[in-house]
Amino acid sequence: MVIMTVIYQTPKDITAFEQHYFEVHIPLAKQLPGLIKYEINDGAIASTTGHMVYRIANLYFPSTEAIKTAFASEVGQQCAADRRILAPDNKDVQIYFYDTREV
Repeated sequence: MVIMTVIYQTPKDITAFEQHYFEVHIPLAKQLPGLIKYEINDGAIASTTGHMVYRIANLYFPSTEAIKTAFASEVGQQCAADRRILAPDNKDVQIYFYDTREV
C-alpha cells in the first residue's frame, strides 16, 4: 500500500481554509481513481519535537503506480491545482508518498 501524507501549516484564514477544504477539496480528492481511503487528523496535533502543524491528511492507494495514475488524471490535476488555493506557498505544505510494510 502507498500512503500520501499532506501536512498543512496553520493558514492565515482558518475559517476560509476549513470551508474550502471540506466543501471543495475533500469531495474532489475522494474522486481520485484508485483511492482506497482518505483520513485527516481530528482535533489538535501534538508534537514531541516542537513542530507546529494545522492539518494532516493521509490518502491511501494500492500501489505507487496507482498514485501516479491518480494524479495524472483530470481529477488529480484538479486536486493539485486546488491544493494551491489552500496553500499557495510551498512552504505552507509538505507532501510525501511512500510504500508501507507491516513489521
